[in-house]
Amino acid sequence: MMQVNEIRQRFNHIEQTIEHASEACRTSADVPSDLKQCINELDQQTGQARKVMQSQDESQIIQCVDDLEELGDRAKYACENASDLDEDVRDAVLLAHRELSDLKHSLH
Repeated sequence: MMQVNEIRQRFNHIEQTIEHASEACRTSADVPSDLKQCINELDQQTGQARKVMQSQDESQIIQCVDDLEELGDRAKYACENASDLDEDVRDAVLLAHRELSDLKHSLH
């Protein structure tokens, strides 16, 4: 298992990528509603996850990251199925997914 401080640092970076994806979805036209919903849920869950990241409970942290990564998978799927999606939105969503996936795999 990674050190808790390293997990927190990576999570802080992930939070920033999710915020960027959320902002890109809000400011771009023609973002499908399912993608907006996934990103909104991811944004909300990230806020709740911040509390979990402050704990020392490794199992809670791992479960939290797994849950976030699952939402990231849904967002990636929605992104891949969207036609004519703004490149900034696509890049931001895929980066957030990749960061979550990398963290998840580091924890397992």
